[in-house]
This record gives sequence, structure tokens and C-alpha cells, in this order.
Amino acid sequence: MDGPARTTRGTAVPARARPYTGAAQVNPEKLRFPGPGPGSGPGTGPGPGSAAAELAELMARVAQGDQDAFSALYDAVAGTVFGIAVKVVRDRAQSEEVAQEVMIDVWRQAARYRPEQGSVMAWVATIAHRRAVDRVRSAQASATREHDVGVRGQERPFDEVSEQVETRLERDQVKRCLRRLTELQRQAVTLAYYQGLTYREVAETLQTPLPTIKTRMRDGLIRLRDCMGVTT
Repeated sequence: MDGPARTTRGTAVPARARPYTGAAQVNPEKLRFPGPGPGSGPGTGPGPGSAAAELAELMARVAQGDQDAFSALYDAVAGTVFGIAVKVVRDRAQSEEVAQEVMIDVWRQAARYRPEQGSVMAWVATIAHRRAVDRVRSAQASATREHDVGVRGQERPFDEVSEQVETRLERDQVKRCLRRLTELQRQAVTLAYYQGLTYREVAETLQTPLPTIKTRMRDGLIRLRDCMGVTT
């Protein structure tokens, strides 16, 4: 092997070219985006045509897994990629992340580049713009979810209070209606429905014959139902 191997996330990358497998990774130390600097990349050659041809040649080598070619390609396009990301995302930290994702995409998808369909710079710019738009949409969706959760969190106490008020009103109405029953009816209904006693246990507790309790309970429940406006 020629020279030491570079590593990224535990994956060894030879210092020189090797056949492209589609699974190699780029050294993240290379992915830094301070913005375009003077005199960097193929753009400093004799002219635009020469620069485009050089980028196409670099891309062909990158498609074969050439790390050195990728380093040169990075120097040529990273500033433009970062500029596109900043323009769309409008956040430097997120733009740096987008730019890193774009450069990894360029490495992994280099074999898909077709010179007859446009220049390398246009191809890379398209990937950068798509990645940046995806990041904005993702951020917007996340913000919407957080807003919805916040709204539900604000509404929940109101729902709980409403339920408590409704329950309290129903309880007060039951108390008022119970007061309209006779003493024996009120006692029988209270023992049966609030303390869970059976008719026989109610009769024994009130020391009243069971048939009488059943009659009083039936009449009391009818009056209670009418008082509360319950329909069957």
C-alpha cells in the first residue's frame, strides 16, 4: 500500500486511488467550509473552459474512488456549495452540515455524473440546492410538530378544568334532585348507588321490608331521572 491510510469513522481509506465500491467514505477533516478563498481550485487556470474540463477529469477519477482527486474537487466546489446552502438555509451551522452532506453525496454519486448532461459545477450545485431545500422543509416540519405539541399542551389544562366543572355541576344537580325525594327514597338511593349496597342490604340497613325498599327505589329513581332531565 502506498502511504498511510486515512480514516473516517473507523473506516480505512488508502491514500491513493482504489476501485470505487460505492461504500467508501470521505475524511470529515477535509469537509470544512470557510467559504471560497482566492486562488483556490481549477478556476485559477487559463480560462473557464479549462476549469470545466479539469473538473470533469477530476470527477471521472473520483468515480473510480480516487481520494486525491476528491480533495482537489473539494477545493474547487466547496465554496460554491456552502454559498448555496447559506442562501437557502440562512443559518451558518446548518449550512455547514448541508455542505458536508453534499460533498459526501458527490463522493458516493460521482459515477452517476454524465458530462453530456451539464458541467460538474452545475451538477454539484443541483445536489446542493436540493439538500438545502430538504433541510429547510425538515426544519419547518419539525417546527410545526413542536407548535402542535405546544398547542395541545396548552389546551389540555383547559379540557381538564372543563371536565371538572361539568362533573361538579352534575354533582350539584344530583344533590338538588335528591333533596326532592322523600327521606326513605333518598336514603335508599344513596345506599344503593353511592355505597354499592344491594337492595337486600339496603333493606337490612334501613330495617325496612325488601318490597318496600324496591318500590321506594323505583319511585325515587323515576323522580330523580325526571328532575335531571334524563330521557330514555
